[in-house]
Amino acid sequence: MPMEEFRGYVSQIIYRNKENGYTVFEVVSDEETMTCTGYPAVIGEGESCRVQGEFTEHPLYGTQLKVSAFETAAPRDEDAVFRYLSSGAIKGVGEAMARRIMKAFGEDTMRVLDEEPERLSEVKGISERSARQIGAQIREKKDTREAMLFLGKYGITNRQAMKIWETYGSEMYTVLRENPYRLAEDIGGIGFIRADEIASRMGVHPDSDYRIRSGITYVLQQCMSEGSTCMLRDRAVREAAELLNVDRELAEIQMDNLVMDGVLYMKRKGEEIQVYSAYAYHKEQRIARKLLELKNAAIQELDEGEILQRVRHIEEHEDIVLDELQRKAVVRAAEGAVLLVSGGPGTGKTTTINSIIRFFISDLKTVVLAAPTGRAAKRMSEATGYEAMTIHRLLGCRAQDAGDPAGGEGPEDRRIFFDRDDDNPLEADVVIIDEMSMVDVFLFDALLAAVHPGTRLIMAGDVNQLPSVGPGQILKDMIDAGAFETIMLKRIFRQALQSDIIMNAHRILQEEPLRLDNRSRDFFFLERSDPGVIYKHMVQMVTDMLPRYLSCGRDEIQVLTPMKKGVLGSLRLNQVLQSILNPPKEGVAEYTYAGTVFRVGDKVMQNRNNYQTEWTVEGNFGIAIERGTGIFNGDFGVITAIEEDERMMRIRFDEDRMVEYPFQDLDDLELAYAITVHKSQGSEYPAVVMPLLSGPAGLMHRNLLYTAITRARRCVVILGSREALLRMAGNKGSSERHTGLKDRIDELYALEDGD
Repeated sequence: MPMEEFRGYVSQIIYRNKENGYTVFEVVSDEETMTCTGYPAVIGEGESCRVQGEFTEHPLYGTQLKVSAFETAAPRDEDAVFRYLSSGAIKGVGEAMARRIMKAFGEDTMRVLDEEPERLSEVKGISERSARQIGAQIREKKDTREAMLFLGKYGITNRQAMKIWETYGSEMYTVLRENPYRLAEDIGGIGFIRADEIASRMGVHPDSDYRIRSGITYVLQQCMSEGSTCMLRDRAVREAAELLNVDRELAEIQMDNLVMDGVLYMKRKGEEIQVYSAYAYHKEQRIARKLLELKNAAIQELDEGEILQRVRHIEEHEDIVLDELQRKAVVRAAEGAVLLVSGGPGTGKTTTINSIIRFFISDLKTVVLAAPTGRAAKRMSEATGYEAMTIHRLLGCRAQDAGDPAGGEGPEDRRIFFDRDDDNPLEADVVIIDEMSMVDVFLFDALLAAVHPGTRLIMAGDVNQLPSVGPGQILKDMIDAGAFETIMLKRIFRQALQSDIIMNAHRILQEEPLRLDNRSRDFFFLERSDPGVIYKHMVQMVTDMLPRYLSCGRDEIQVLTPMKKGVLGSLRLNQVLQSILNPPKEGVAEYTYAGTVFRVGDKVMQNRNNYQTEWTVEGNFGIAIERGTGIFNGDFGVITAIEEDERMMRIRFDEDRMVEYPFQDLDDLELAYAITVHKSQGSEYPAVVMPLLSGPAGLMHRNLLYTAITRARRCVVILGSREALLRMAGNKGSSERHTGLKDRIDELYALEDGD
């Protein structure tokens, strides 16, 4: 439809969402009243304005103008001035006072308001103090209007402009003139690429120092978003020079300057030099130091004979027989302060953790259990019989309040706080964390800050699974450092020997041939080469065959795929599965965003940490019994309602957290009928279906296949190419991560030993 433009005034604000700025308002133009919807940066009843947009037809509210551009303007005539003053836009001025002001100054009213507001005290009923307050309001609105117009010249949207103005105020002009790349550092939603576009429009020279410095910082941030905490210096210089289209020498000079300024760190490792952001370097250094403090802290020592006697009592009472390594794990947990336990499926990791829990509880110790995700915490609760929660909830994660000072140093936790920290540690004798392979540097640093020396920290996980979605490879680096007591469970127990899921998982790790003869009860491979045929059989598996075979609901079956894009990527598979599992129905609300249809009843997943999102857990009659903030990468939910007029949907996430999810944040949400293997970490499903043809070598590796298979509790079905499956099982390579935690641990322990 063609764009329409109108000039008029805002007669009424019907609805405004304070969180995202979405507004429904009426504009009167040439005696015609239009209902408008959009995100005007600044708006008030009675204000003159120009709107631009296209007409749409709402099924409930009729014709509306969907606004793409909105500008306020100073009132042009006496009627407009009176309308503006009497609208309530200026606190302390109503209709009667507006008439007196107009009577006193007439056509000169706006000039007086702008240039000589103190003269308002000449009007009966306005004191000098009130005149100053009214003048301040007028100036603030004028300043905001001018700022919006100024920013609009550089292609900055209204929502971005408001963020900039709210962040900097009148200092905005100085920031943009001196270093527009600060926008990328200070304002969420404006990254380096966007800031570079703005800087270019403002005439910033391509070789400017702060452009190159900002580009280098961006390259390091991208490195962290891909899972590494550092980069090889040569690669960082090359990528920065290519990104900025500048000579390599200029990038090298500015990288060295950033090191001199303490923004970056460089560390030599063998023949290579690694470069870190100061943020990442200090995180790993702080983690290493805190682990050393915990290990060396004095704890209650127990007699080994007494420990073994109590372990035997647990075995008798629980009717279990621990093997040598399991028993050793319990003993080491009792003797030391830091313990790592790693083992694949069927090796008795759960039994070991249960025995450790019962040992300490029998000694009247306070034990707390946590895991990185809601689903992992739920699994831990079910496996142990004791309450477990997410690490975020354990620590009391919250977003920055208005009165809080600036938050952390980096992109993930810039405005994030935890109630539990160095000053308010966890009140526990023993802290046990499961699924440690999923824990990244951000979360581990926060956890360690809340664990007081003298508390035992026991960490369990499978080091052969994929590393965390966030930066770091915490569990692997701690094990490789060799500085902490580590138990690697290897024996596959008799019951597990009967599962081809477990046995094929171990065959992958041991580079042995997979069993694919379909004589199994829980592992099936169906060779197919045509994507259309794979779609058909995938749907049959999810909707009929597996639910009947396992006596489970079809919503309990998860489709996993190595990649997001492509014919067998999660995006395409979700379209196929949604059309069958939750097709459009009359009376069922839906909303299309960026090509994705979201519908009530859809299974969805969060794809980015959002610490500001508020949630509630509801009791009877919808009354909130618990409140908190934060929805995290990998959290699953179901859409329960879509309110298009309020531009939001209601979603029930893991742990029964209800969230009012604004449409503006839908970039952070995706359908979850099919998900990537990376996003399945920490979860377990009755059955997994995995379509598999070709894919990028960086994804088609054995750790990913191993992780996918071990997500299934009762059945795995792989649909696709035998050649691709076998190639994937034999590919030891994976997306290599560059991290420095092992090096930081080695350095600190060398200092402690006096080396």
